Amino acid sequence: MAVVRPFKAVRPAKDLADKVAALPYDVMNSDEAREMVKGNPYSFLHVDKAEIDLDKSIELYDKKVYEKARENLYKMIDDNILIEDDKPRLYIYRQIMDGRTQTGIVACTSIDDYMNNIIKKHEHTRADKEQDRINHVDYCNANTGPIFLTYKAQKEIDDIILKWVENEPVCNFISEDGISHIVWIIECDKDIEKLCSLFGGVQYLYIADGHHRAASAVKVGQMRRQQNPDYTGEEEFNYFLSVLFPDEDLYVMDYNRVVKDLNGLSTEEYMLKVSDKFEVSTYEGEGQYKPSSKHTYGMYLEGKWYVLAAKEGTYNPNDPVDRLDVSILQNNLLRPILGIEDPRTDKRIDFIGGIRGLSELERRVEHGMKVAFSMYPTTIQDLMDIADAGKVMPPKSTWFEPKLRSGLFIHKLK
Repeated sequence: MAVVRPFKAVRPAKDLADKVAALPYDVMNSDEAREMVKGNPYSFLHVDKAEIDLDKSIELYDKKVYEKARENLYKMIDDNILIEDDKPRLYIYRQIMDGRTQTGIVACTSIDDYMNNIIKKHEHTRADKEQDRINHVDYCNANTGPIFLTYKAQKEIDDIILKWVENEPVCNFISEDGISHIVWIIECDKDIEKLCSLFGGVQYLYIADGHHRAASAVKVGQMRRQQNPDYTGEEEFNYFLSVLFPDEDLYVMDYNRVVKDLNGLSTEEYMLKVSDKFEVSTYEGEGQYKPSSKHTYGMYLEGKWYVLAAKEGTYNPNDPVDRLDVSILQNNLLRPILGIEDPRTDKRIDFIGGIRGLSELERRVEHGMKVAFSMYPTTIQDLMDIADAGKVMPPKSTWFEPKLRSGLFIHKLK
């Protein structure tokens, strides 16, 4: 059963929270981050992407980057930009985007639960990205970015959260992208104990987003155990920073595809091959075609939108990976027709998060790409089914919005 426990968060001073909070380090490159922090010395990107404060000639994974991250983090603490709470607490983090609310518990979760698969995964991680965050956590001696976890909603947990969000928040601001961020501290020991007990009855937690951060936090914890062979299990390095959201709150957006060419086929040849696996019809509506059900797709080609519907026999309905829309498209069109063998590495394909809208697909086709596909979003239940089966999602299957902001909660490892 899942272990969830309170911790002494390092948090921004109340009047600086909106300036400190930053998008996750992995949703922008270094040049974009440099632009984002102009005029804002408080941005947590100075910690999470510390290369922005160094000469551009320095390699991204150079030791100097991690040393600068540590220097910046502890200077923010010394300057009271970030302040550590005096007692271990649980916290509530609410985000509101376009009128939709998601509310989670900020806590520490167990590296043992990760290793024992009580915290379930649905993605592979890359060694180079893992090593980057291992170094970052190790040098900073802290988890600086939360892991985005979900669990099957429970009324008793919801009821405690609803009681606390009636209080005055300690943090409440709207970020530059129009998303509200609101934080409450759960200060009642009895409610903290009750929540920890309730999560102890949750069979599994699921990583929604943050697989590399989670894997790296766990490996740093394992390193610290080797360095401290008499560890008791209560040390902070045995736990990592997480935000736990009920599955009912989460919203997965579509993750769309654009491809550079038709793999040497004429338009007529291509359409004939597509019609072998999909029912194809011209979209007669206005604007772009956004799929409204599973196993249907929009296709934008030569200035026109088409509707594709997967034919019977194109997928195994009993296989949680094979029946995913992204798998059906990959296995029946992208690979056999367009020659996209590995979408993670093929330079002929690109992926467009649904937050950018379907007009972006049209724009990309009009500026050099050949064909675009609009997707029906993968569901939270899909994610859980795949994780429960011990399988892995295809790349670029999920796009979560809103993104958790870094810098609102930091968990020190000692």
